Amino acid sequence: MNLLSALDSPGGLVCVVGGGGKTTTMYALASRVDNAIVTATVRIPRFDRSVSELIVTETPTAVLDEHSKQAFPLGLVPETEGKHRYRGYEPETVDAIAERHDGPVFVKSDGARMRDFKAPAAHEPRIPDSTDLVVPVVSSHVVGKPLTGHWVHRPDRVSELTETEMGDEITPDTVGRVLAHPDGGFRNVPEGTTVIPLITKVDGEEHEQAANAIATAVYDHLDDSSVEVPRVAFARFDAFDAVEHPTE
Repeated sequence: MNLLSALDSPGGLVCVVGGGGKTTTMYALASRVDNAIVTATVRIPRFDRSVSELIVTETPTAVLDEHSKQAFPLGLVPETEGKHRYRGYEPETVDAIAERHDGPVFVKSDGARMRDFKAPAAHEPRIPDSTDLVVPVVSSHVVGKPLTGHWVHRPDRVSELTETEMGDEITPDTVGRVLAHPDGGFRNVPEGTTVIPLITKVDGEEHEQAANAIATAVYDHLDDSSVEVPRVAFARFDAFDAVEHPTE
């Protein structure tokens, strides 16, 4: 099963959250589907080279009315911030982009400061109401590492959600509990939206075992019936493929 199939050949509005390969995932998906838009509701590093065209505009729906389909994937952002980043749109603006556009819209909806794992703060993620799919991302490489800021963004929040101590070894259960938690991987997910967690960097037997254990933990801790989780996907970025973890 390739990654597009594992994520149900994503169309509509797709929000990517978490850490451990979030932007890489967005750009890879956008390059593999037709008429894709890449945008954000939070700050995002410059990504001009990851799209066919990037337009800085405060009126993205007006741009879509005039835009040629020859230049997709298309990046849309409202303004620059310094030399290395763009700002993101308000979630309501991204809703309007998705409503106007005939094709998938991939959205970076939180930040992780280049860490492999995170739990969201109270103000995040910024997920638009019309979102069809949320993809919480985590790297399998975080298993076995200590729960510190060197490896984890907002380790204090992970500690709170999992009842572990700062400095404890991160286990597959730690990761799975955060992914399945209403204030973790499911935070601010609109009711009825599909969630497919993505475990990245599954590039060897050790990491495949960790990913399988994380996926099992996700289903062990899954108790929110308003959220549909059809599968947990694994990705190896050398081939960027994925496998489906059984729900049984």
